Amino acid sequence: MKRKGVFLLLMMTMTFLLTSCWSKKELTDLAIVAAMGLDKTKDGRYHLTLQIINPGNVAGGMQGGGGTQSPPVTIYSASGDNIVEASRRASGRISRRLYYAHTNLVVVGEKLAREEGINTLIDGLDRDPEFRTTATMVIANHSTAADLVKTLTPVDKIPANKVLKTLEFTERIWGENVKSSVQEVMKSLESPGRGTVVSGFRLVGDHKQAQKLDNLQESAPEATLRASGIAVLKQGKLVDWLYGKPARGTVWLLDKIQGTDININWEGKKEAIAYKTVRQKTSISAQVKNGQPHISVHTRVEGDIGEMEVPVDITNLKVITKIEQSVRKEIKKELKKAIERAQKNKTDILGFGEVVHRTRPNQFKKLKTEWNDVYFPKLNIDITVEAYVRRAGLRNKSFLSGIKENQK
Repeated sequence: MKRKGVFLLLMMTMTFLLTSCWSKKELTDLAIVAAMGLDKTKDGRYHLTLQIINPGNVAGGMQGGGGTQSPPVTIYSASGDNIVEASRRASGRISRRLYYAHTNLVVVGEKLAREEGINTLIDGLDRDPEFRTTATMVIANHSTAADLVKTLTPVDKIPANKVLKTLEFTERIWGENVKSSVQEVMKSLESPGRGTVVSGFRLVGDHKQAQKLDNLQESAPEATLRASGIAVLKQGKLVDWLYGKPARGTVWLLDKIQGTDININWEGKKEAIAYKTVRQKTSISAQVKNGQPHISVHTRVEGDIGEMEVPVDITNLKVITKIEQSVRKEIKKELKKAIERAQKNKTDILGFGEVVHRTRPNQFKKLKTEWNDVYFPKLNIDITVEAYVRRAGLRNKSFLSGIKENQK
């Protein structure tokens, strides 16, 4: 009986400790924010644009009540002296509670990034216990964040997903963009003597047409979103845009290239052979001699022959060696362009200072305050590139070689 009494008392105590559903959130009371855009108004306030998911429209195609069409997302916006005020003002325009736990995308307008920077924004986002810092951040390239967030996109019903997937696949296949989370941007900003890179996104076409459902009913939409360049941030402020080879060279040096295509010249024909990278690894080491830092960059690449526009005998080992040498030369040229551009901007987005700090912490203390403006622009940098051809696709002998032989 005594044991039964103790057990009953224990059960009653546990009942009081159970939390039950005290913090429940009904789906019908939540406005799920998929993306948020942040701009600067003419009077210096923050303009917040929210992309709210319409669950019924996403699940059921794009059909609303009575057979009429309605978009998969709804846009709400408000302004305030800070992000918190703007968010709370926006709540007065919607019948549900704004829910940021599923916000996967943060878009910062170019004007805001260039004039004020993103440091204050990062602080506001990181303090919110509901917001996840794993959300991806992009900078609106020659546009406002509001225009990007308001754009309706084909294929991907939720525009935020379009941006995220585009960044993911272009980073994996082409290599001129890099997907950065808010958390990664924070770490980069906090790193001593280092600049920050964030991918850019651009609205191509009429921004008014981009907000209409008619834009989705065309096989070639008049307005689309596309990945565009890499934003260079110095002390949190936008200072430059990188495109093409300088952008890809930067991604090489950051060791974030997953796959890309290198075109080389052959026998007088420009970009005659396409080399597809399969594996790559870039490592950076640092030394300090007589108070001056010295950087060594080593890149190793393995890839396949993707296409040839001229007859080439790739069964000949000498020919393969020549192709590898051309690929090494082209990659080294891109790395040099990226370094020269970073040094011109006096912004160490490549993480060289971080390497010096990690390997020579005591010596870096003397260099830290003037690293970006004095030491980084004058760095001595050795670049070594190894490139190897591993496969030639489904054929060794060129199709063009066969045609040439038959014509003799």
